[in-house]
Amino acid sequence: MEKLMGFVGATVGSLAGWYLGDLVGFMTAALLSIVGTAVGLWGGRRLAREWLES
Repeated sequence: MEKLMGFVGATVGSLAGWYLGDLVGFMTAALLSIVGTAVGLWGGRRLAREWLES
């Protein structure tokens, strides 16, 4: 479950970063997509860990 939630979080984070960065330009979109992937992966895995513990 943790890997699945990490995948979903990374996908959503990447998409959000891309759309926010695309308002500025292509390179900003690429950079924010990478950052969004990392944050989404961390958040998704953390959320899964907290749900599985309770």
